[in-house]
Amino acid sequence: MDKNKMSTPNMHIGCNVNECKYHGRDQDYCTLDKIMVVKHHDAKTVECTDCGSFEIGK
Repeated sequence: MDKNKMSTPNMHIGCNVNECKYHGRDQDYCTLDKIMVVKHHDAKTVECTDCGSFEIGK
């Protein structure tokens, strides 16, 4: 993941988590080239998954 590239929204990764360091700010997209989706346990529902690339913003 290129975590240094944080200015151009990636139109392939929608995101509305404004608290994330990688949020597109004025647009609801992630600025990373790719993200890592992680699971907490057996992923049988959407609630069992999260964006593993999330980092708290400023």
